[in-house]
Amino acid sequence: MTVLPVRVVGDPVLRTQTDPVTRFDDKLRHLVQDMHQTMEAVNGVGLAAPQIGVSQSLFVYHVGNEAGAVCNPVVSVDPHAGTDTEGSEGCLSVPGLGFHLPRPDSVTVHGQDLDGNPITLTGTGLLARCFQHETDHLSGKLYIDHLTGADRKQAFAAIRSQRFTTHANQVGLERAGNVGSAFGVGAS
Repeated sequence: MTVLPVRVVGDPVLRTQTDPVTRFDDKLRHLVQDMHQTMEAVNGVGLAAPQIGVSQSLFVYHVGNEAGAVCNPVVSVDPHAGTDTEGSEGCLSVPGLGFHLPRPDSVTVHGQDLDGNPITLTGTGLLARCFQHETDHLSGKLYIDHLTGADRKQAFAAIRSQRFTTHANQVGLERAGNVGSAFGVGAS
């Protein structure tokens, strides 16, 4: 297994609609293992394929005792779901920023497992937030796109700042130090 570099906001792959997973083979299983290892190495609870530069409709997650992978996910909101208005959200691809983002607190994900079989998963709380966040990545959306008002202005201003660029580069160097040269940040 390999820890892979995590792409940061500004990378075009993060803003691109992914292609559906159509081959359920050993190559896919190996990719999922690498994604899980990468997610764990950078202390994430979820990781979408575009975040490692792969334009496939796939994400992995590990929230509490729940862990797995979903191919070709479609999220539906529980019609009786409340809204988690207190939940703060961040992203491995937008390091150093976090904002309160209201999201439905109960969702269902329909997709496929690593053998191509249909799966249905239900998540509440942080797991629901994770499912929504990672599925957004597969449509080329980042959580900051859902922000409104002053939070949205603050997020985008921060991303345009030199301070963010410096911080993102530092995070990349720290991640590279934890996982070896696979991140390639700062390489000559």
